[in-house]
Amino acid sequence: MADILVLYYSRGGSVARLARHVARGVGEVDGMRARLRTVPPVASTTQVASPPVPDEGAPYVERSDLAECAGLLLGSPTRFGNMAAPLKHFIDGLGAEWTSGTLVGKPAGVFTSTATMHGGQEATLLSMIVPLLHHGCVIAGIPYTEPALSTTIGGGTPYGASHVSGANDDTQPTDDEAALARALGRRIACLAARLVP
Repeated sequence: MADILVLYYSRGGSVARLARHVARGVGEVDGMRARLRTVPPVASTTQVASPPVPDEGAPYVERSDLAECAGLLLGSPTRFGNMAAPLKHFIDGLGAEWTSGTLVGKPAGVFTSTATMHGGQEATLLSMIVPLLHHGCVIAGIPYTEPALSTTIGGGTPYGASHVSGANDDTQPTDDEAALARALGRRIACLAARLVP
Protein backbone atom coordinates (compact mmCIF):
# COMPACT_ATOMS: atom_id res chain seq x y z
CA MET A 1 0.00 0.00 0.00
CA ALA A 2 1.18 3.50 -0.82
CA ASP A 3 0.19 6.46 1.35
CA ILE A 4 -1.29 9.72 0.17
CA LEU A 5 -0.68 12.39 2.78
CA VAL A 6 -3.82 14.41 3.52
CA LEU A 7 -2.34 17.33 5.43
CA TYR A 8 -4.60 20.08 6.74
CA TYR A 9 -5.27 22.73 9.34
CA SER A 10 -8.82 23.10 10.67
CA ARG A 11 -10.01 25.40 13.42
CA GLY A 12 -13.79 25.09 13.20
CA GLY A 13 -14.07 21.57 11.78
CA SER A 14 -15.08 22.29 8.17
CA VAL A 15 -11.67 21.54 6.68
CA ALA A 16 -11.31 18.43 8.85
CA ARG A 17 -14.61 17.07 7.52
CA LEU A 18 -13.58 17.89 3.96
CA ALA A 19 -10.26 16.12 4.61
CA ARG A 20 -12.13 12.96 5.61
CA HIS A 21 -14.06 13.02 2.31
CA VAL A 22 -10.78 13.54 0.42
CA ALA A 23 -9.34 10.56 2.34
CA ARG A 24 -12.34 8.40 1.39
CA GLY A 25 -11.63 9.17 -2.26
CA VAL A 26 -8.00 8.12 -1.81
CA GLY A 27 -9.15 4.85 -0.26
CA GLU A 28 -11.30 4.07 -3.31
CA VAL A 29 -8.15 3.50 -5.38
CA ASP A 30 -6.60 0.02 -5.18
CA GLY A 31 -3.26 -0.03 -3.41
CA MET A 32 -3.66 3.47 -1.96
CA ARG A 33 -4.51 4.66 1.53
CA ALA A 34 -4.83 8.07 3.13
CA ARG A 35 -2.56 9.25 5.92
CA LEU A 36 -4.45 12.06 7.72
CA ARG A 37 -2.24 14.61 9.46
CA THR A 38 -2.64 18.13 10.80
CA VAL A 39 -0.34 20.97 11.78
CA PRO A 40 -0.11 22.54 15.24
CA PRO A 41 -1.65 25.96 15.82
CA VAL A 42 0.60 29.01 16.00
CA ALA A 43 0.27 32.03 18.25
CA SER A 44 1.80 35.47 18.47
CA THR A 45 3.19 34.53 21.89
CA THR A 46 5.43 31.53 22.44
CA GLN A 47 5.01 30.99 26.15
CA VAL A 48 2.48 28.16 25.81
CA ALA A 49 3.57 25.20 23.70
CA SER A 50 1.13 23.06 21.77
CA PRO A 51 0.51 19.60 23.19
CA PRO A 52 2.76 16.95 21.62
CA VAL A 53 -0.30 15.11 20.32
CA PRO A 54 -3.63 16.74 19.47
CA ASP A 55 -6.44 16.00 21.92
CA GLU A 56 -8.65 14.85 19.04
CA GLY A 57 -8.47 14.35 15.29
CA ALA A 58 -5.43 13.59 13.18
CA PRO A 59 -1.94 13.54 14.70
CA TYR A 60 0.55 16.29 13.94
CA VAL A 61 2.53 15.91 10.74
CA GLU A 62 6.18 14.87 10.86
CA ARG A 63 8.75 15.49 8.15
CA SER A 64 8.93 11.74 7.57
CA ASP A 65 5.28 11.86 6.42
CA LEU A 66 6.38 14.00 3.46
CA ALA A 67 9.22 11.66 2.54
CA GLU A 68 7.06 8.54 2.84
CA CYS A 69 4.02 9.74 0.89
CA ALA A 70 3.36 8.97 -2.78
CA GLY A 71 1.18 12.09 -3.13
CA LEU A 72 -0.03 15.06 -1.14
CA LEU A 73 -3.37 16.76 -0.55
CA LEU A 74 -3.14 20.06 1.31
CA GLY A 75 -6.12 21.71 3.05
CA SER A 76 -6.69 24.99 4.87
CA PRO A 77 -9.47 27.34 5.83
CA THR A 78 -9.50 30.62 3.95
CA ARG A 79 -7.91 33.61 5.64
CA PHE A 80 -8.55 36.68 3.50
CA GLY A 81 -7.89 34.74 0.30
CA ASN A 82 -4.85 32.96 1.69
CA MET A 83 -4.04 29.79 3.61
CA ALA A 84 -4.16 29.89 7.41
CA ALA A 85 -1.02 30.84 9.33
CA PRO A 86 -0.41 27.39 10.91
CA LEU A 87 -0.21 25.69 7.51
CA LYS A 88 1.91 28.50 6.06
CA HIS A 89 4.23 28.30 9.10
CA PHE A 90 4.73 24.58 8.51
CA ILE A 91 5.38 25.03 4.78
CA ASP A 92 7.81 27.89 5.47
CA GLY A 93 9.92 25.48 7.53
CA LEU A 94 10.43 22.96 4.70
CA GLY A 95 13.71 24.35 3.38
CA ALA A 96 15.55 21.04 3.82
CA GLU A 97 12.78 19.14 1.98
CA TRP A 98 12.91 21.71 -0.84
CA THR A 99 16.69 21.42 -1.13
CA SER A 100 16.65 17.62 -1.13
CA GLY A 101 13.67 17.32 -3.50
CA THR A 102 11.49 15.33 -1.10
CA LEU A 103 8.27 16.20 -2.97
CA VAL A 104 9.62 16.40 -6.53
CA GLY A 105 7.42 14.48 -8.96
CA LYS A 106 4.69 13.67 -6.42
CA PRO A 107 1.11 14.51 -7.43
CA ALA A 108 -0.57 17.12 -5.24
CA GLY A 109 -3.95 18.80 -4.87
CA VAL A 110 -5.55 21.33 -2.53
CA PHE A 111 -8.83 21.95 -0.69
CA THR A 112 -10.35 24.71 1.45
CA SER A 113 -13.41 25.97 3.30
CA THR A 114 -14.83 29.49 3.56
CA ALA A 115 -17.69 31.09 5.45
CA THR A 116 -19.04 32.93 2.41
CA MET A 117 -19.46 32.12 -1.26
CA HIS A 118 -17.04 34.86 -2.33
CA GLY A 119 -14.70 34.52 0.63
CA GLY A 120 -11.57 33.86 -1.40
CA GLN A 121 -11.79 30.10 -2.04
CA GLU A 122 -9.98 30.10 -5.36
CA ALA A 123 -7.33 32.58 -4.17
CA THR A 124 -6.68 30.35 -1.15
CA LEU A 125 -6.35 27.25 -3.33
CA LEU A 126 -3.90 29.10 -5.57
CA SER A 127 -1.93 30.29 -2.52
CA MET A 128 -1.43 26.65 -1.53
CA ILE A 129 -0.49 25.57 -5.06
CA VAL A 130 2.40 28.07 -5.37
CA PRO A 131 4.69 26.47 -2.72
CA LEU A 132 3.82 23.01 -4.05
CA LEU A 133 5.10 24.11 -7.46
CA HIS A 134 8.32 25.31 -5.83
CA HIS A 135 8.67 21.86 -4.26
CA GLY A 136 8.33 20.22 -7.68
CA CYS A 137 4.92 18.62 -7.16
CA VAL A 138 2.75 17.65 -10.11
CA ILE A 139 -0.40 19.70 -9.52
CA ALA A 140 -3.84 18.31 -10.32
CA GLY A 141 -7.26 19.84 -9.82
CA ILE A 142 -10.78 18.67 -10.55
CA PRO A 143 -11.67 18.41 -14.25
CA TYR A 144 -15.09 19.34 -15.57
CA THR A 145 -15.68 15.67 -16.38
CA GLU A 146 -16.78 15.48 -12.72
CA PRO A 147 -20.55 16.16 -12.97
CA ALA A 148 -20.80 17.81 -9.55
CA LEU A 149 -18.46 20.57 -10.69
CA SER A 150 -21.17 21.78 -13.04
CA THR A 151 -24.07 21.36 -10.62
CA THR A 152 -22.70 22.55 -7.27
CA ILE A 153 -24.30 25.66 -5.82
CA GLY A 154 -21.81 25.73 -2.94
CA GLY A 155 -18.14 24.89 -3.01
CA GLY A 156 -16.11 23.08 -5.62
CA THR A 157 -13.72 24.52 -8.20
CA PRO A 158 -11.38 23.21 -10.90
CA TYR A 159 -8.50 24.38 -8.65
CA GLY A 160 -9.50 21.99 -5.87
CA ALA A 161 -12.26 20.89 -3.52
CA SER A 162 -13.99 23.46 -1.35
CA HIS A 163 -16.83 23.98 1.10
CA VAL A 164 -18.96 27.01 1.96
CA SER A 165 -20.00 26.87 5.62
CA GLY A 166 -22.39 29.84 5.41
CA ALA A 167 -23.70 32.22 8.04
CA ASN A 168 -24.59 29.35 10.39
CA ASP A 169 -21.05 27.87 10.15
CA ASP A 170 -22.31 24.49 8.92
CA THR A 171 -19.25 22.24 8.96
CA GLN A 172 -20.96 19.46 6.99
CA PRO A 173 -20.16 19.55 3.24
CA THR A 174 -23.09 19.35 0.83
CA ASP A 175 -23.47 16.22 -1.28
CA ASP A 176 -21.79 17.96 -4.25
CA GLU A 177 -18.94 19.31 -2.10
CA ALA A 178 -18.35 15.85 -0.61
CA ALA A 179 -18.46 14.21 -4.06
CA LEU A 180 -15.90 16.69 -5.39
CA ALA A 181 -13.63 16.16 -2.37
CA ARG A 182 -13.73 12.39 -2.94
CA ALA A 183 -13.07 12.96 -6.66
CA LEU A 184 -9.97 15.01 -5.83
CA GLY A 185 -8.71 12.31 -3.47
CA ARG A 186 -9.28 9.64 -6.13
CA ARG A 187 -7.54 11.74 -8.78
CA ILE A 188 -4.37 12.28 -6.74
CA ALA A 189 -4.34 8.61 -5.68
CA CYS A 190 -4.78 7.43 -9.30
CA LEU A 191 -1.94 9.67 -10.46
CA ALA A 192 0.27 8.45 -7.62
CA ALA A 193 -0.53 4.81 -8.51
CA ARG A 194 0.71 5.46 -12.03
CA LEU A 195 3.89 7.16 -10.79
CA VAL A 196 4.83 4.77 -7.96
CA PRO A 197 7.52 2.35 -9.21
